[in-house]
Amino acid sequence: MNLPEKWLAEALAAAAGMIALAAYFRWIRPWHLRWGATDEEVARTLPGDEMVKRPSFNATRSVTIRAQPEEIWPWLVQVGCKRAGWYSYDWIDNLGAPSAERIIPALQNLKVGDTVPMSPDGKQGFTVERIDPNRFMLWASKDNTATWAWGLYGSGQGRTRLVTRVRLRYRWLPPWTVFNLLFDPGDFVMMRKMLLGLKRRAERMSNDAPA
Repeated sequence: MNLPEKWLAEALAAAAGMIALAAYFRWIRPWHLRWGATDEEVARTLPGDEMVKRPSFNATRSVTIRAQPEEIWPWLVQVGCKRAGWYSYDWIDNLGAPSAERIIPALQNLKVGDTVPMSPDGKQGFTVERIDPNRFMLWASKDNTATWAWGLYGSGQGRTRLVTRVRLRYRWLPPWTVFNLLFDPGDFVMMRKMLLGLKRRAERMSNDAPA
């Protein structure tokens, strides 16, 4: 390949990259930041929203689960690395160990001030800021630059909307810039799998419960 051809190839590659990036921010990102959520759920103010002002990343996702809030709650409070897992892609976020397929009584006593671990040693993770059993839970990073909220909204007809919101303020300094670029789409991939994993487990247990 001569020099002009090389320049042309590089220019085309750069143009393709810019088009792909523009398409991501124009269509894909707005879609995945509210996957499954209604307009009302996206607009709803949740406790903890005030902790991260002007977030760079603000995602509200939701799924309908054919179970009561009290049947979903036990699956939620036991999550965490080296706990019950994340019900997502275990080879990525749980060191290859399979996420739990049952309720673990020893992990049901989560309380305010506890850490929901995201690292094997349990030192990295979110701090539990608020718990309202069967209704709401809020986690926050230790520096308050990120929050992760969970809400359970029962319909009274055996169905519950599980709503989750992540708010994060990016830091545009190395090595965080690379992390931000990977986190932005990666969070959706993992979160979608987690919500569907929670849905499957809760619905299976609800269906197996005695009438």
